[in-house]
Amino acid sequence: MIDALILAGHRLAEALRAENDALAALDLPRAARLAGPKIAASDAFAAAYAAQTKHGQAPEGPVRQAAALLAARLDELGRENRRLLERAVALQSRVIETIAGAALPRTQVQGYAPAGRAPVARPPALALSARA
Repeated sequence: MIDALILAGHRLAEALRAENDALAALDLPRAARLAGPKIAASDAFAAAYAAQTKHGQAPEGPVRQAAALLAARLDELGRENRRLLERAVALQSRVIETIAGAALPRTQVQGYAPAGRAPVARPPALALSARA
């Protein structure tokens, strides 16, 4: 059973590494395509872990050391994945805010105002048409 867990762990590590590479390169379409395989690998790892915990024995000797190294690698890859995903989300948010800001109509400030008063900001003209 431990072999299935280690194999699932290596598959999850590979899925995380691939997504991290795409995110580091800011190749967001490729990263999005890799999300499904990462989720599948994560689910398989969780199932193998549950089976090992329920029915398996604790690994000993070299297998225990290999499992510990794999756990450390998964922890490192997971932390990096989180950092890169947060960076990608922040970048996408800035892009969306920029596009939304550019799409909003600007108010036009009237240039003439009585002495001592600031010009009045008025929204741009708007025309509506409706049929009854």
